[in-house]
Amino acid sequence: MPGIDACLHEAMNLPGARGAAIVDWTSGLALGTAGESPNGDHEATAAETAELARAAAEYTAFAPAAAAGHKGPPVEDLIVTTRTGYHLLSFVETTFDSSVFLHLWLDRDTGNLALARLRLGQLAERLVLG
Repeated sequence: MPGIDACLHEAMNLPGARGAAIVDWTSGLALGTAGESPNGDHEATAAETAELARAAAEYTAFAPAAAAGHKGPPVEDLIVTTRTGYHLLSFVETTFDSSVFLHLWLDRDTGNLALARLRLGQLAERLVLG
C-alpha cells in the first residue's frame, strides 16, 4: 500500500501526467505534490481544486448519499476538461473524515483520461495516510 510519495510517483508515471497532488478538501492544503502546477503554485492549485471538491461533496445535487449519512467520500471523482488538458479529482476513503482527494493534471494531447481515471481510483483505494 503506497504512502503519499509513492502514490504521487505512480500518478506521475501515467501517460500525459503533468502534475499530481494529494489535497485535504476541508482545509485546501496540499499533503503532497509532484510535477508541475497549472498556475505555477502548488498551494494555490490545491486551494482552488479544494473549492471545487468541497462544492461537489457538500451539495446534495452532486452527492445525495452524503445527505443520507453515508460513510466515506460522498463523491467518487470529478473530471474537468479544458482546452489543453484534463483535471481528475479522485476522492480517497479514509478511516477518519474522508476529506482527501488525489488531483491529477493530464495533458490533453498525450494523456489517456480513461486509463488515468481507472488507475487513480486504484491508487485512491490503496493509499495509506498517516
